[in-house]
This record gives sequence, C-alpha cells and structure tokens, in this order.
Amino acid sequence: MMSYIVSVDFLKEQLDKRSEDMAVVDVRFELANPEAGKQAYEEGHIPQAVYLDLNKDLSGPVQKHGGAHPLPDPDTFAKKVSALGIGNDTKVYIYDQANEMYASRAWWVFYYMGHQHVYLVDGGFKAWTEAGYEVTTEVPQHAEKVFTPDVRTDEVVHMEDVKAKMQDRSAILIDSRDRSRYLGENEPMYHKAGHIPGAKNAFWKGVFDEDGSWKDPEQLEEHFASFPKNEEIIVSCGSGVSACPNIIGLKLAGYRNVKLYPGSFSDWISYEDNEVETKDES
Repeated sequence: MMSYIVSVDFLKEQLDKRSEDMAVVDVRFELANPEAGKQAYEEGHIPQAVYLDLNKDLSGPVQKHGGAHPLPDPDTFAKKVSALGIGNDTKVYIYDQANEMYASRAWWVFYYMGHQHVYLVDGGFKAWTEAGYEVTTEVPQHAEKVFTPDVRTDEVVHMEDVKAKMQDRSAILIDSRDRSRYLGENEPMYHKAGHIPGAKNAFWKGVFDEDGSWKDPEQLEEHFASFPKNEEIIVSCGSGVSACPNIIGLKLAGYRNVKLYPGSFSDWISYEDNEVETKDES
C-alpha cells in the first residue's frame, strides 16, 4: 500500500544526500492570524524549504459561492510552484507546525493538480526541532522548473452533486469538523450553524495517535471501519481544509473512491435554499 508519510529522519537523510530532485515546502498557517505562518517561516524553517500560503497559494479568490477556501486555478498554481523549483518529477516534502490540516490541504492540492510524488513530514516543524536538526532563516533560491498540471477532476464534487447524492443516498458524506460545530452548538466562522443534511461526523484529528503522529494503515482502517469501502465517500468540513487529513487517512486505510467537496459547509450555506441539520446523523 502506498504511504504518503515520511519521518523527519528520512527527510534529513534526503537533504544531506541532495541526490534527487526534491523540494521542501513549509505551509504553516493560522486562520485567526493569516500572516503568522509566513512570519514563522521567516523566523526559522527547515533548510531549503520554500513557503506556500493557504490563502494566497493553496486557495483561489473567494466569491459568492465556492466556499471560504476555493481551489486555486491550476495554471496560477503551476506558475507559482514552477518558480519555486518544483517540476512534475520533483519529490515534494510538505510540513506544518505539527500534524495540522494545512499540510494535508497542501498535499491534496498537489495531488489534485496531478503531481505524483508528494509526501507529508510526520510531526512537522515541531518534530524536526525536537530531533535537534538544523533550522535556518535563509530563503533558498531554486532554479525554476516546469510543473504541468494534469488535474484530477474526478477527485472533487460540487454542491449539486452533494445534494443529489444525499437525496438518493448514493454516497456517504463525512463532516470533518469537531462535534460541537457538526451539531450546531458552536459556530465561530459562519452565519449558519449545523451540518449538511445526511452528513456523518468524523473529526479530522482522529487520524492521529495520542502523541500527535499519523496512525498506521491498520489503525486508520479500524478508525474508519463504520464506512464501507465499496461506497463513494465525499469528505467535507468548513471550507475544504480540515477535510484533507481525513481524505489522506481514508486513502491510507485502503479506500479508493474518496472525493473532496472543496466548498464544504461554507459553500453549502451560500445558497439560501439549502437546509442545515443539527441532529446527530453519525
């Protein structure tokens, strides 16, 4: 089974060898303070790492519909990563502060754009520094490469698809937010609270062990055991970010028909006629 997770020790070995076409990507971010991630990168990062911003690089412009973090335009994204020295054959190693949702979103965007060699660094920057490895403030200058996207359009669904599939029960919809937001007891970000009718709740942090590291495939298979492997699974959240750890976890557990609803709840409620639910449907 393909694994998308590498250790900080493995990344250190690859950086020491520099024998392959590789890129390290820092995607630290804070929703409440959008400049904090870039500032953290400037204060110290893994050597050779470049920075991608959730709002500016891993999302497109916010519009009336499409949610709070629409997917980036493929050509725009391709130009940005090409300029950072990332081509189609480059091995891309992505890290966050720890195992956060932003690294998973970045992994998923590269995957969606058709990149074949993308990996998550388990434990992120925290694990790197705890291992005693070098941190630098030097911003690398990489020679430009060419990344040509080959968008996996069948990996996403849109609002109309979700509505139809919930009505005829032809797919399982997972809401990846914490339980209080799923139940509408707490909603810090949007003007409506609750979830898309028919959605089941599986909090995204459930893919991690108690120590914060990624669960192994057997543990993930047990974690997602209530979801049949032979059905289409659509994963959502607030805006298509925290859904991504669940998507990776499902893939690692052997699920093959897993899709993202990029706009998620923030897109769903942008259509006034769409109802929301607050009862537990899990």
